[in-house]
Amino acid sequence: MSLFRRLTGRKAPRGLPPVLDPAQGDEELRRLRALADAGDWAALGPALAAVPDQSEQTWLLNRISDVEGTEEWLAKAVAERPDDSLVLLLSGARHIAWGWEARTGSLAKHVTQDQWQLFGERLEVAEEQLLEVAEREPGWVAPWYFLQLGALGASLGRTVATTRFDAAVRRDPGHLASHRARLQQLCAKWGGSHEEMHAFARTAMLGAPEGGPLGELVALAHLEHWLDLPDGEDHAYLTGPAVRASLREAALRSVLHPAYRPQRDWRATHNAFAMVLSLADERELAHAVFAALGDVVTASPWYYLGGDEAENFRAHRDRCAPR
Repeated sequence: MSLFRRLTGRKAPRGLPPVLDPAQGDEELRRLRALADAGDWAALGPALAAVPDQSEQTWLLNRISDVEGTEEWLAKAVAERPDDSLVLLLSGARHIAWGWEARTGSLAKHVTQDQWQLFGERLEVAEEQLLEVAEREPGWVAPWYFLQLGALGASLGRTVATTRFDAAVRRDPGHLASHRARLQQLCAKWGGSHEEMHAFARTAMLGAPEGGPLGELVALAHLEHWLDLPDGEDHAYLTGPAVRASLREAALRSVLHPAYRPQRDWRATHNAFAMVLSLADERELAHAVFAALGDVVTASPWYYLGGDEAENFRAHRDRCAPR
């Protein structure tokens, strides 16, 4: 019996082509993104408001905020509904995503002055709107998550970032998205260090119940460390015995633990583990994770490899398949 079957009690799906899916295989999210694309707040607003779980609602808002062009109708909706905190929240989230669209994913030295200016202007609008939502709705975790992203982009510094992370986890201690944002803040590329980043990831994982999703932080931390190394050293790092042991522990404590129950954004977590386990030559565990995913590819972290994300997924899935 395969490892996947032993761990999940299910047969692995076979023969499915990998697909990069902005909706991450979630049909409700696909519907909500279509409503956002159509500018239909009359339908989108009540659907979002009806989501009882704040973590799920935050994830939906985040995934909707990258729908291009929504800033146009959101500006009108905010003006027409000045007391609607939810539309203001989505507008703030959209301004962060829109800001990064202006900045692009280029290295800082390749970003033009005009791009930096647009980036800053859009983040300023996001900051104002999200802080207003946080004041209006003190129990909501979502504005504090998006404010973390804004602080990172605007380089507001360690103190502000820490305050916003603490505010988020006071409202939802296991909030995965906020932990991901905090991990980025602690990366060397954002002024942190590998030591801080790894310590945060491991502490968060061990402080959470087994079978929870925070083991993903360990996988992401090793990927960030790998990205920071020159060719040759990167492969040696991920395939070293200590890192492989760390990754095995994280996978078996989280996504491959018998108590694991997928959250709404489980496919992003699985994609992260699938890639890092494959790169680390932990092929049996990687195969179990790939098998759970079927054909759904998330852009992150496969874009780190360059080229086509779905093709990167397919190549690694194939190399980890049993011979």
